[in-house]
Amino acid sequence: MRLDNLLKRNKDAIVKKWLSLAIDAYPADTSKFIKSQKDPFANPVGNTFSNLGPLFDELLNEMDYKSITSYLYPIIRVRAVQPILSSSQSIGFILSLKKVIRESFKKEFSDNDILKELLVFELKIDELALIAFDVYMKCREQVYEIKANEERNRTFRAFERAGLLAETSADGPSL
Repeated sequence: MRLDNLLKRNKDAIVKKWLSLAIDAYPADTSKFIKSQKDPFANPVGNTFSNLGPLFDELLNEMDYKSITSYLYPIIRVRAVQPILSSSQSIGFILSLKKVIRESFKKEFSDNDILKELLVFELKIDELALIAFDVYMKCREQVYEIKANEERNRTFRAFERAGLLAETSADGPSL
């Protein structure tokens, strides 16, 4: 049996274990809440993880960059703004898929052909992790840009309240 057939046949179990590892990166009480609360409005973070199934499908198929980023962006965006997760924890869940697959098919990997297919599939997971890193960095850049703009605006308002700013014309100050 080929690896892609094994993965397709066991997709639900694999995605469920992958989801569990992704959520386990959070502190215990947060992880428990994310796993137990099914309402997407009460648990928007947990709701973003519904994209893991389609991400897994992309790994099994052609890995369309646009589709992958559309599934990754909501997950990574939420993780990028949460101070409770480090950068590696924010995207590390992608690589945990390797662990799930290796644990799920230990016996099957005694077949050298399937083991070779695993190595190729793991390269796809690595590529997905790199895409996730790019998405994470874009999200962090947006966070820092928002923070810098807010700080600039706060400073400007403070100077304005203190009377330290005077309006100038577009031609510059008049002498």
